[in-house]
Amino acid sequence: MRFPHPRSHSRRAACLALLGSGAVLLSPAARAQQASTAAPRPTAPLLDGPLKIVVGYAPGGASDRAARLLADSLKDRLGVPVIVENKTGAGGRLSAQQVKAAGPDQNVLLAGNPAISVVAPLVAANVGYDPIRDFAPVSMLTRYDFAVAVGAAVPVREFTHLIAWLKANPDKANFGVPATGSLPHFFALMIGEAAGLKPQVIGYRGSAPLATDLLGGQIPVAVDTLDSLIPLHEAGKLRILAVGSGARLPEAPALPTLKESGLPLVADGWNALFAPSSMPAAKVQAIARAVEASMKEPALQAKFRANRMTPVAASQAQTVKLLADFRAKWEPVVKASGFRE
Repeated sequence: MRFPHPRSHSRRAACLALLGSGAVLLSPAARAQQASTAAPRPTAPLLDGPLKIVVGYAPGGASDRAARLLADSLKDRLGVPVIVENKTGAGGRLSAQQVKAAGPDQNVLLAGNPAISVVAPLVAANVGYDPIRDFAPVSMLTRYDFAVAVGAAVPVREFTHLIAWLKANPDKANFGVPATGSLPHFFALMIGEAAGLKPQVIGYRGSAPLATDLLGGQIPVAVDTLDSLIPLHEAGKLRILAVGSGARLPEAPALPTLKESGLPLVADGWNALFAPSSMPAAKVQAIARAVEASMKEPALQAKFRANRMTPVAASQAQTVKLLADFRAKWEPVVKASGFRE
């Protein structure tokens, strides 16, 4: 009778023990594949301290909500706390000034939007920063759509009827917008020009007072972000007649676009992250990769949509192009309006 070699027996016993305990022997390639699908928490922090995201508006607004939703996911990927700080004032410009002044050793980002990064430098003499020279785009966060709504006292139910009614009642051609010099302000001017109207654009101190006057009949028409108007539309307190998106939106499929209503206009806005130009490029790229990965998480995307925001997962290079295209579209519109603060 032949007996197994003692060393062969030992190896067999070891393998049986591993299998019995549920362990799996993997090749180096398989181990690398398994590691790539593991939890996002890094073995060592990617940054040398907490990351601060500065928001130029009060808590609860779209920019603030976007930053806070991201922060919860991003802290696990970066391995450090992510803090959201609200620096309000001057239409968000104080936040940009603060981030611009950050030194190269500070982990700080700006939660920017078109009002801060595109419009303000075009309409004000000195905002205290250059959006191209003083900041590096990091990543997109969200995009949002615009909508045109009327109060219950306005006797129309379609956008084409609104245009006819305003032409028959030119004294009522008043468009309310959430802020003078905001993107909705210039979009309202575009709508008026395309429809053959000369509306008076009236700026408010935010979406809430604009909605109050729209519901109260003090102003007949509002041009604002869809997320601000749709809760009141769904409650039957106002009527959204058209949206500025290129196609009907999945979250509001019953709402026609301006294009469907006869005006060849498409417009949207965004929230994005910017680093001060003093931040080392390697650190900017590391943060950008982490943000992009977080924004691809289905759970985080669901949270954004639950907050009526459309999440955008984009690389740093894609973000740079998206912002450049947006600037090229809107700069001529803002300049042509002649609006100055």
